[in-house]
Amino acid sequence: MHAQSTSRISLPSHSVQPSLPTAFDLTPLQPVSFFPSGSEIYAQGEKAGAFYQVEFGAVRIYRLLADGRRQISAFHLAGETFGFEADTTHHFFAEAINATGVRVFRFATGADISGQLLPLALKGLTRAQEHLLVLGRQNAIERVAAFLVDMAERQGGLRQVELPMSRMDIGDYLGLTIETVSRVFTRLKDKGVIRLLNLRSIEIIKHDALHAMSE
Repeated sequence: MHAQSTSRISLPSHSVQPSLPTAFDLTPLQPVSFFPSGSEIYAQGEKAGAFYQVEFGAVRIYRLLADGRRQISAFHLAGETFGFEADTTHHFFAEAINATGVRVFRFATGADISGQLLPLALKGLTRAQEHLLVLGRQNAIERVAAFLVDMAERQGGLRQVELPMSRMDIGDYLGLTIETVSRVFTRLKDKGVIRLLNLRSIEIIKHDALHAMSE
């Protein structure tokens, strides 16, 4: 586990303001908390009761299994929210993948936020169900292809896709070894489906082919 190390910074005035429920206490708007690469945002067992929005960077949500292995349940990119819990404590760890800015939103005192939270809860449930479907696939190529399609869609459908997470992160998310993930990336490159620009960036050459592999 990494020790938490944060600092407070202010975003420029032209930064996009969060589109979260009005029941959150946004006045005054809290500054962004900066988390260096690998630092902990919150830990399993800590008190819940706030929402977090990624302003820049990326976050991984994970749990440590009894045998010490790590299971990543989600990645969150810029503009996405996380930290919603049905209980009063966090059931997972949240950690910055790279240098990450996170804005914290707390509930307004006495506010009834059940209606505003429902869409966020349903969106989180849908993403969790999709992740389970990916893990249920036997073919490693299908898992990696589905992951890349998802990452591309979340980044606006561009040909060039940024992957802030490591191959090990991807393996812990997809239930694969780092060696298997690397082999699949190489195979997709050899088939001309993707181009490996560097370790953290790819270009999708044949989107239809990649999408077909993911189904």
